[in-house]
Amino acid sequence: MLNKRIVTRFFALLLIGTTKFSVAAPVTLDQLVAQVQQAAQAQLKRHAELANWVEPQFTVDVVRNTRPIGACSQAPRVEAQDVRQPGRMRFVAICPDQGGWRYEFVTRAKISARVAVAATDLPAGKTLSADDVSLERNDISNIPDSFSDLTAVQEMATRRTIRAGDVFRPNMLVAPTLVKRGDAVRIVAKRDQIEVSMAGEALDPGSRGATIRVKNASGVTIRARVTEQGQVEPAD
Repeated sequence: MLNKRIVTRFFALLLIGTTKFSVAAPVTLDQLVAQVQQAAQAQLKRHAELANWVEPQFTVDVVRNTRPIGACSQAPRVEAQDVRQPGRMRFVAICPDQGGWRYEFVTRAKISARVAVAATDLPAGKTLSADDVSLERNDISNIPDSFSDLTAVQEMATRRTIRAGDVFRPNMLVAPTLVKRGDAVRIVAKRDQIEVSMAGEALDPGSRGATIRVKNASGVTIRARVTEQGQVEPAD
């Protein structure tokens, strides 16, 4: 009988040693902050790829949540909540346990890249040339709509006076008017290898790509697309 009890207790001890218990482990704030930083870095890389930033560099600071953090038996995960503004994004850390906790974090990023800037002082109404723009490194943390391609701003016109070194933004520029109302224009129609042209008169002003009304030499009003200075093509 005694031997049987000893054997039973021996097997019970073996089972205790091999049984896995789910024990909630403590999670530190530093661990969550590190996860949030990694998630923010990944989002910034996606922003950089989509915006075609040239030689982007960024650092991320996490605004620390002061609430006490509960234990969690599983590894917490971090999800993006609002990443529309790369300079200030919101994330949430989640404990996947049943009834687990959620903690929100805000990140602030300092972002720099090589972007299009004014190479010299520019007056309002100036049509930009290659000599007027340059690509320089700037802090764009709060300028997400800056230009990374110099050709995107060339031939645009300035809406207002721009100082040397200013970063170009879309609201600072406008497509220049290539055709004015009453201008004599050349209507060019191309198909395959055949090109036909005739004179016309612009009834509307227009920039490159704009569709305007044009009266052709026969007196017929047509819709035409502005292609260059003084030239249009049939839009229909």
